[in-house]
Amino acid sequence: MRTTQQMSITLPNEMADAIRAKVQLGEYASESEVIRDGLRALIARDRAVENWLHSQVGPAYDALKAHPSRAVSVGEVRTRLAAELAKAR
Repeated sequence: MRTTQQMSITLPNEMADAIRAKVQLGEYASESEVIRDGLRALIARDRAVENWLHSQVGPAYDALKAHPSRAVSVGEVRTRLAAELAKAR
């Protein structure tokens, strides 16, 4: 049973040139390898975002919903950031 599928894609000239350049420089053996590596990076990024949403954003949202008095206004965030920036200078 075959584990690959052939596809036809259309890319802007700039992207196609970048792929060809990576192959010509010897970074990759073929254009397909460049695309596969890019897709692996995209999949990894998507997984990282999903993990972040589930492990940090969701619980933070739930905590804020349970205790809305702990919310910080936009003005307070700006004030705190300005203070941190002033300390860093």
